[in-house]
Amino acid sequence: MAEARLHTIYKDEIAGKLKEEFDYSNVMEIPKLDKIVINVGVGEAIQDKKALDTVVQNVALITGQQPVTTKAKKSISNFKLRDGMPIGCKVTLRGRIMFEFLDRFINLALPRTRDFQGIPDKSFDGRGNYTMGVKEHTIFPEIDTDKVTKMHGMDITFVTSAQTDEEACALLKHFGMPFKRRN
Repeated sequence: MAEARLHTIYKDEIAGKLKEEFDYSNVMEIPKLDKIVINVGVGEAIQDKKALDTVVQNVALITGQQPVTTKAKKSISNFKLRDGMPIGCKVTLRGRIMFEFLDRFINLALPRTRDFQGIPDKSFDGRGNYTMGVKEHTIFPEIDTDKVTKMHGMDITFVTSAQTDEEACALLKHFGMPFKRRN
């Protein structure tokens, strides 16, 4: 099977630019994208079991991979939540599927976001990972907006091998991630 477009660009161009930019002595020090984790919490799943099934189908369409349902870790009586109830789903993308998702996300989905000004560059965790939230799942071209009954958001985490946030930010910028410009 052919290699993903962004993976080829990473190997041919981005890795060299990062090595030059941060003056790495070893090629193994160059940061790379390890995985992308997509997490969706479905609060309505407590009352309506079919809400979770719809979200699972949507995430499977978007990512091309079957998500795992996540269960509640403890009971919370105020929310009528019991330990072990399914309350969301997540999917971990690696390899070719990860690069293809990143390509579609940056070039197709983000530009379709309403009032898009760029994504904030403040959501790095200190260890070189970036997490962002998407308010509407309909920004992805795989979703047929005519069939959508309820909107849901998702958290997308980009896990990199970078040691610092500065290195991770540079890596994502080279991939084409549209960070907001600071004034």
